Amino acid sequence: MIPPPWEGKRLLMYCPALEGGGAERVMVTLANNFACSGVQVLFVTARAAEEVYRAELSPAVEYRCLHTGSALRTLLPLTRLLRRLRPDAVLSTLVESNFLAIAAARLAQTEARVVIREANTPSQALLRNPRRIKRLTGRLIPYIYPKADAIVASSHGMQHDLIANFRIPPHKISHIPNPLPLEQIRQQARAPVPHPWFSTGQPPVILGVGRLERAKDFATLIRAFAKVRAEQEVRLMILGEGSMRLQLEMLVRQLGLSECVALPGFDPNPFRYMARAKVFAMSSIYEGFPNVLVQALACGCPVVSTDCPSGPSEILNGGAYGYLVPVGDADALATCILKTLHGEARRPPADWLEQFDEDRVSRCYLEVLFGANAGASERKMCHN
Repeated sequence: MIPPPWEGKRLLMYCPALEGGGAERVMVTLANNFACSGVQVLFVTARAAEEVYRAELSPAVEYRCLHTGSALRTLLPLTRLLRRLRPDAVLSTLVESNFLAIAAARLAQTEARVVIREANTPSQALLRNPRRIKRLTGRLIPYIYPKADAIVASSHGMQHDLIANFRIPPHKISHIPNPLPLEQIRQQARAPVPHPWFSTGQPPVILGVGRLERAKDFATLIRAFAKVRAEQEVRLMILGEGSMRLQLEMLVRQLGLSECVALPGFDPNPFRYMARAKVFAMSSIYEGFPNVLVQALACGCPVVSTDCPSGPSEILNGGAYGYLVPVGDADALATCILKTLHGEARRPPADWLEQFDEDRVSRCYLEVLFGANAGASERKMCHN
C-alpha cells in the first residue's frame, strides 16, 4: 500500500495563544488529527497566559511557547525557528498571525508551503471595525494574503468576501469547513452540569456561548430574552468572557432580569449545557464559521441564529435546520425562540453534521498542505 503523501512530513502550526476561542479550538482539533495521520506536528504559540486548550493537545503533538507576546516581537524568533527546523509546511490562523507566518517564512528563506486559515469574515471584522489599527490591517490583506501558497476559508460566504472585497485570486482559496470532533462532543455532553438551573423541574434555559464582545451582540439576545420572559417563565445563560461583561451586566439590571440571567464565564465544556438547554441562541453581527451552531446541533439542542455573514445559513441549510433571523432584530429573535420553546423546533437529519466531522475535514486540510497536487496553480475545493 502506498503511504499518503503527508506521512512523516513536518508541520509547524502557529497561533498567538491557546485561549478560549473558536479558532484556537479548531487548531487544536486539527493538530491532534494530523498527528494521528502520521504528521510530525510542532504547535507554536507566542504567549502561554490562559492557555485553556493546552491540556487538549495530544501528547503526540510537540508544543512550544516562544514567550514573545506581540506579533512584532515574535517575528524574529519564529523566523529563526523556521530556518532551523525547515518544516515541510506551515499552517496559521487569525489575520495578524497569518501576516506573521508569511513574513517569517519569507525571511527564513524556507521552502515550506505556507497555508493560512481565515477565521472570520474580514470585511465585517476589519474594514468596519471602529479601531483604526483593525481597518489598516484589513487594507493590507490584498497585498499580503496572496503571498501565501494557499488560503483556507471555512465558509462560502468568507470565500466570496475574500475574492470580492480583498481581490484574492480564486485559485488560491480552498473552502473547507471547520473540523468538529463530533463523537468527543457527544461524550463530553454527558458530563454532569453543576448549575442548579439544570436540575429536574426547573424552568427551561436558553443558552448562548461566545466571547463577550461587540461582534457577538449579546445585548440583542438579552433584549430578546426579556420579550420571551414576558410570555413565559424561562432563564438565560451566556457562557463566555470578554470586554463587554460590565455593559451586559448593567443591561441585565436595567431590564430587571438579574434573577433569571446568568453569565458564569468561560467553560471548557459548554457541550453539557447545550445538551440540557431548550434553545441555543446566537445573536452575532458577523462570524466566519460559528462552531457553536454545529456543536449545539450535535448535542441535540435546537438552534435560533442571526443570518449574519458568514456561516449560519450554510450550517442550517438556509434555515431548514434552525431558525434564521435578521441581525440586531430582538423581536424576530424572541419570536423564533418562543416557537422553538413551544415545540416548533427545526432539526437536521442525522447525517447532515457528518460533513463537519474532524476526520473528513482534516483530510481536506492535509490535501491542501501536503497532497500530491498541493502546489498546482488550480486547486479543487475539498468541500462544495
